Amino acid sequence: MTPEVLKEVLRLHLEWLANTDHGRRANLEGANLKSANLRNAKLTDANLRGATLSDADLVDADLADADLTGANLTGASLTGAWLEGAKLTTANLMGANLTGADLDGINLDGATLLGATLIGANLNCAWLEGATLVGANLNRAGLPNAELTGADLSGTNLEGADLEGATLVGANLMGANLSGANLRKANLKGANLMGANLMGANLKGANLEGAMGL
Repeated sequence: MTPEVLKEVLRLHLEWLANTDHGRRANLEGANLKSANLRNAKLTDANLRGATLSDADLVDADLADADLTGANLTGASLTGAWLEGAKLTTANLMGANLTGADLDGINLDGATLLGATLIGANLNCAWLEGATLVGANLNRAGLPNAELTGADLSGTNLEGADLEGATLVGANLMGANLSGANLRKANLKGANLMGANLMGANLKGANLEGAMGL
């Protein structure tokens, strides 16, 4: 997609969001937007299913309620982006930078976040069931009440992260750094904590039934 065509799609989407007669919802399903400049773009509720957004600049972009199911966001920059309520089921975010991004209520079930950076990101009530976060950096990230059943968090940096009330049933946390993390009332039933660093972590009221490595 050429920059000119993309610019027109974004313009019409803004008109659609404003409920004008000339607007049209952005339909970028399957679009090739590799390395596209979408900084500060307003793509609320846009259709980006299966789109290629690898290495794209989405810094401070508004993607709230957008559908990015199966999208390729490898290496994309999403620093400060707003993705509240967005759908990224099975999306590939390997190596993506989501520092400080708002992912409140996002659906990342089955998504790949291998080596992704989510420092200080807001993942309140996020859905990450079966997601792969191997080696990801979630330092000081907020994940209260997040759903992480069966997620692979091996080698993940969760230092100082807030996981209060999170569900981590059967999750793989082997070698993860959970020092200073808040795991109060978290459900870690059957989780693998072998080699995990739990120094200073708050486990008050946590369910550790069948957890390995303790």
